[in-house]
Amino acid sequence: MRFQPIKPKKISNQIADQIRESILAGDFTPGEKLPPERELSQMFGVSRPSVREALNILSSAGLVMSYQGGGTVVLSLVDPNQGNSLRELIRNEQERALEVIEVRKCMESWTAFYAAQRALPEDLRRLEEIVTGMDKNLKGHLPPEDFDANFHITIARATHNIVWMHLMHSIFDAMKEFQRGVWRAVYNTEEDHNLLYNHHFAILDAIRAKDAEGARNAMMQHLTFAEKRSMAYVAGIPA
Repeated sequence: MRFQPIKPKKISNQIADQIRESILAGDFTPGEKLPPERELSQMFGVSRPSVREALNILSSAGLVMSYQGGGTVVLSLVDPNQGNSLRELIRNEQERALEVIEVRKCMESWTAFYAAQRALPEDLRRLEEIVTGMDKNLKGHLPPEDFDANFHITIARATHNIVWMHLMHSIFDAMKEFQRGVWRAVYNTEEDHNLLYNHHFAILDAIRAKDAEGARNAMMQHLTFAEKRSMAYVAGIPA
């Protein structure tokens, strides 16, 4: 039997391991900045060069990218350039957004399904806060579009599957401009906003009840409705 000598692990590797675990746990989302080097060095109780070396390790692994004077940003686990390419495609050919929504129907019905099975109390609390924010916007006659995007991403996060979450971030980033246009054009009545609120509440209610099939069906109903409105927007037909 041969034993191998034990090698002490470098501080920078230990730091990189902890940050990597946080990223893969969803504590940092694609596009989000890590704390500055100074703060990280204080949090870990180490020197800034050790932190800098750890960030270089993560950068080489494709998990983060550091910008001069702009901090360190978490990258998507899926192709980080894909979102930009897709955004340009949608900008030039709006009907492509309908293809993305078709994909979303498949993806998100299942993220809702798994979220209902796996959501932790803190996930439910986030979702409840978002739906409460939607309700306040309704009472203030404000569109809930920002809450809508956060709701769908938080459901993906509640699956505790890092790939779901990164895919959803990439898709929503690419669809942001198109979705803004849809909201302005076809979701412009109080009745529309109330209907969308009810859709989101039904999804939350099913996830909260751990009703996976109910959550999947509620999400499919919501996205089928959104698909019809988006089709009307692309065709230039009043909803």
